[in-house]
Amino acid sequence: MACRGLLVALLLAVAVASTSGLARAAERPPNFVIIFIDDMGYADIGPFGAEGYETPHLNRMAREGRRFTDFYVTQAVCSASRAGLMTGCYNVRVGIQGWLRAASDHGIHADEMTLAEVVKQQGYASACYGKWHLGHHPKFLPTSQGFDEFFGIPWSNNMRPLPFMEGTRVSKPTLTEADRNNFTALCTQRAVRFIESNKSRPFLLYLPHAM
Repeated sequence: MACRGLLVALLLAVAVASTSGLARAAERPPNFVIIFIDDMGYADIGPFGAEGYETPHLNRMAREGRRFTDFYVTQAVCSASRAGLMTGCYNVRVGIQGWLRAASDHGIHADEMTLAEVVKQQGYASACYGKWHLGHHPKFLPTSQGFDEFFGIPWSNNMRPLPFMEGTRVSKPTLTEADRNNFTALCTQRAVRFIESNKSRPFLLYLPHAM
């Protein structure tokens, strides 16, 4: 229960910070877009000092939003950090250590409250496009954890064989090298379509890029 309370408090804090005042917040709940990126260093994007290439859209997001210079995850590993982000709990508390393998038979338990389940209670649309890595069996996948849609991969980009999934269905058993090279673009395109389709209602978009 303490973890669930922390999760609700976190969402409320972000919601207040995302609006220009209480009047605006009362008119419509804020949208949430969470971009979670594997293997990104602190200075790999413009807002934090990247040199040699430009990230204009991320720079604009930082300029028009908030830029945090200190951030902590429960563990700096794939599955464990995602468990903390999705539940607001320490990864050990929800039984996720390190990263899950293709042979792993566990994931986020159905009794855990996720971000998607919290906002779903408020009528939000929700989607996850990208790398889940919190259990690949149907009962652990995003659509069983509060998300309306899932399009992506169950594990890390470097694991083989790597299936492509839609919802709980494997749409392609093994991704080719070309599929992996286009994965970021495919997930981003789906994310843009989701935003366009749900712009008239509050939504949660979780975009965990694999690279």
